[in-house]
Amino acid sequence: MNFINQMEPLIGEEEKKAVVDYMNSGAWLTEFEKTKEFAAMIANYTGAKYAYILANGTVTLTTALWACGLKVGDEVLVPDYTMVATANAAALIGCEVKFVDINRQNLCMDFVKMQEAISSKTKAVMLVTINGRYPDNIEEFASYCRERGIWLIEDAAQSLGSMCDGKHLGTFGDIGSFSFSMPKIITTGQGGALITNNPELAEKIAKLRDFGREKPGADHYLTQGWNFKFTDLQAVIGIEQMKKLPDRVKRKKLIGKLYLELLKDIPQIELVPTNLQNTAPWFYDIFVEDRDKLNGYLKEHNIGSREFYPPLHSEPVYARNTLSYPVATEISQKGLWLPSSVQLSDEQVNYICNTIKSYFLITGSKI
Repeated sequence: MNFINQMEPLIGEEEKKAVVDYMNSGAWLTEFEKTKEFAAMIANYTGAKYAYILANGTVTLTTALWACGLKVGDEVLVPDYTMVATANAAALIGCEVKFVDINRQNLCMDFVKMQEAISSKTKAVMLVTINGRYPDNIEEFASYCRERGIWLIEDAAQSLGSMCDGKHLGTFGDIGSFSFSMPKIITTGQGGALITNNPELAEKIAKLRDFGREKPGADHYLTQGWNFKFTDLQAVIGIEQMKKLPDRVKRKKLIGKLYLELLKDIPQIELVPTNLQNTAPWFYDIFVEDRDKLNGYLKEHNIGSREFYPPLHSEPVYARNTLSYPVATEISQKGLWLPSSVQLSDEQVNYICNTIKSYFLITGSKI
């Protein structure tokens, strides 16, 4: 079996042709009509009234916080288990990042722990729907924050194509954020999107991402803003990727079901509960006690895998080791992401799962 990467993009002939056609059309490359078309596709797919495309998924989160009026010294609650961009987006503004432990059943922020963490300084909660999963009480997160005047920003970077109760993730809070970096279900290399149903927030986002201009291209500045815009060159790729998204969502769910069926009877592995009716998993994940040894064994057999994110409180950049986040700490030590590309074949998934089984047989554990 050739080496199976843990993740790789899927770029087809359609994307290549779209780029060539665009370049031959006298392309100016900068943001214009193609970016608007891409944004409209995101809005239509998610059911949001407004969508804006930005340079990447970190500046989307930062822009969301700015649009909500956060400033230096304001407190933002962030799950201890997430990609560091979630916390960094708040730190970029000068906000005080407060970590919250996660719920082991869905790996999202724990609702009770969030309630305990809220203080008079708390101005926003960053709810990360990690790996396309969501808290069962996501509506309660939204209503709890709304009643207290706290902004709820959904970091749905890994959740494009995932739903809850018929609503797309990213539409429960005040603003939803997506990423189009290489490992995502659709990719433009880098890039991100913000969605909202709030017209006031939409207007602020539009200005913040474009120098604070009154309108695109007009050198009249109504507010502070930055250059967080996209490019039409990337957008033509994004448009073609969006056309393929429904099929990719279906395939992601089918791969997830196959992994579940093939791994469910291995007692040394714990599978994260996933509703594959609603969730199109970003990565396929397992918990295992001897993760590092299994990781090495898979590599020896041409299978790429990746360790979970570390708990952010333990990282030198945040260094809050006097505080305890037991769930985030435990799952970070046990979690392993298996190959997760949308183009994985059933044959490859079978090979991966049989290799995992062989590892436990060789090490003397009974399956």
